[in-house]
Amino acid sequence: MKAVVRFFSLGLLALSAAPLVHADEIHSVVLVHGAFADGSSWDRVIPLLQAKNYEVIAVQLPLTSLQDDVTATQRAIARAKGDVVLAGHSWGGTVITEAGNDEKVKALVYVAAFAPDKDQTTAALADSYPAPPGSASLTKSADGFLSLPPSALADDFAPDVPAAQQKLMSATQGPIRAAAFGDKVAQAAWAQKPSWYLVSTQDRMINPDLQRAMAHKIHAQTREVASSHVSMVSHPDDVARMITAAVQAK
Repeated sequence: MKAVVRFFSLGLLALSAAPLVHADEIHSVVLVHGAFADGSSWDRVIPLLQAKNYEVIAVQLPLTSLQDDVTATQRAIARAKGDVVLAGHSWGGTVITEAGNDEKVKALVYVAAFAPDKDQTTAALADSYPAPPGSASLTKSADGFLSLPPSALADDFAPDVPAAQQKLMSATQGPIRAAAFGDKVAQAAWAQKPSWYLVSTQDRMINPDLQRAMAHKIHAQTREVASSHVSMVSHPDDVARMITAAVQAK
C-alpha cells in the first residue's frame, strides 16, 4: 500500500513540475484545400509544419457553396487551440477570405489562390484576366458539379508531380458545385489582416498574372515559385516556409 501511495505522490509531483502550455504559446495552422482536391492535398506540407510543433488542422470542404465551405472552416478554427494562421489553395483562397474574419485568425496565406474583394464573386475575379488553359478541360455533371478528367488533371492541374501522385489526386479530387463560383464574399478578411501570397508561375488553372495582381491588391508579402497550380504537392518546402513566415510574424 505504501508503494502505491508513493507512486501516486511521485506522479503528482511530476505533474506539478511539468511546464504548462498556455493557449497563447500554441501556434495553430488551418489548411483549406481548393476545388478538385481534398484535405490530402496538404499531405507533404503537414509534416513540415508539425516538425515545428505547430498544431495543424486540414479542413475537408463539402465544396457545395461558399457558405458551406466557410462553415466547415469555422469549425476547424474553433477546434484550434491557439491563434490561427489560415492558409488556402485555389478556391480555398475565397473561403479563407470570408472565414478569416474570425477573431482567432491572425494572418492569411494564399497559395495560388483566389482573393476576392467584398461583394465580389470568384467567377468575376477569374474572368478579369485571360482564361488559363486548364479551364477548358472542366466537365460538368448533370447535377451541376465540376470535375477534372484524369488527363486534364495530369496536363493542367498537376503536371509537375509524378504520375503515381497524379493518379492519387485524380482519385481523391472533390468535385465542386459550379454555382459556388457565383457566391459573393460578404467581408474580405485581407482588408484588416496581414496576408502572404505564393504565386505559381507555371500555373495552368489560375492565370499567374491574375495571381500577381491579387497579391498586389491585398498588399500581401509575395513570393514566386516555378510550380504548377499545386505547389503544396510539388514544392512543399516553399509552401511551408511561407506559412512559417506568417506564423512567426509579430
